[in-house]
Amino acid sequence: MAEVFIIGIGMTRFGRYLDDRLEAIARPAVEEALTDAGIGRGDIQAAFFANTAQGVVEGQHLVRGQLALRALGFEHIPVMNVENACASASTALNAAFAYIASGQGDIALALGAEKMNATDRAKSFAIFDGAWDVHDVDASVSRLAALGKDLPLPAGAGQNSGKRSVFMDVYAALARYHMHRFGTTQRDIAEVSAKNHRHSSLNPKAQYQDAMTADDVLAAREVSWPLTLPMCAPISDGAAAAIVCSAAKARELGATRAIRIAASVIGSGSDREADDLDHHLCRLAANRAYDIAGVGPADMSVAEVHDASAFAELHQAELLGFSDIGDGARLVRNGDTALGGRIPINTSGGLESRGHPIGATGLAQIYELVMQLRGEAGPRQVDGARHAIAENGGGFHRYEEATACITILER
Repeated sequence: MAEVFIIGIGMTRFGRYLDDRLEAIARPAVEEALTDAGIGRGDIQAAFFANTAQGVVEGQHLVRGQLALRALGFEHIPVMNVENACASASTALNAAFAYIASGQGDIALALGAEKMNATDRAKSFAIFDGAWDVHDVDASVSRLAALGKDLPLPAGAGQNSGKRSVFMDVYAALARYHMHRFGTTQRDIAEVSAKNHRHSSLNPKAQYQDAMTADDVLAAREVSWPLTLPMCAPISDGAAAAIVCSAAKARELGATRAIRIAASVIGSGSDREADDLDHHLCRLAANRAYDIAGVGPADMSVAEVHDASAFAELHQAELLGFSDIGDGARLVRNGDTALGGRIPINTSGGLESRGHPIGATGLAQIYELVMQLRGEAGPRQVDGARHAIAENGGGFHRYEEATACITILER
């Protein structure tokens, strides 16, 4: 397969933009990516537009990408709309990668843009309701409850009745199972969150930029035990973009800062049993990506993973091969996943504190990793970064994500 490079990236600061339309949120990311690549709108031959929420929040169920991109000055080119739950943006990048690698074109735009916040908060939370089997909700809830049944809640836990995404209950159930089976503690999860909030304090595009300690995290409001508010991704608005091109086009443009996409793999979940973690879809997809790229976990310099909850980062570190299954807490306790550690994870601050506009998240991960591989990440720079990996999951089925995308980049 032909080599494909990222030659331009752009991203808004994630946050809350109640008064902005979707195209206004997308515009700064697109313009930054074009400027970064040194090209104009007319050079883009195709666009892949990721969005999940506009149908729920605004009723714009169809032609979202065509409308948003027309407002940004793109006409005539093919525009493909991509919806793959929280993995939408990385799926858009995968589609752009395939477009270039197959020889259909030389240069393409992958864009994820999301406006999740609404004056009617019920609409914002309703976005998540369709990300699992809506015909199987009772059975899904029962399976998750059974996962954590052997780990009794501590006194005073489980009393919160505040509005939250159903996915925080999903992650809480998975965390309780991991805690019971492997001995992971709530403080371990809090240390992940504190580390990510420290990282986000160095990221000017993060939604939250205040450092926190593990004690701060543990003292915060419970969302779904063992998860407290700082351990959970917020509802966010924002956009991120990447411009991909062929090797020949990169040479023609003199793109000396181009970063190669060494592997882009998408997997789907299965009906595996809860304790069969060796066949978790993220582990299988990561192993395929490592094989394609000709590298392994030990070769990775930095990673961005889908930490919609702090527990998810700890678990994904295991699935990506940075520790044995069940031993992710040791990475946290040793400081291996912090800046300066053996394998820094979520140097951007991750979903918990950089923010999580669902349809943009996967490309925000790519934005961070490209910055790292170029040596342009400033105070959060990982020294000598050469290989990077992103894991971006979406939806939920039985005991794992419904889909996940693994991307490996190299300079």
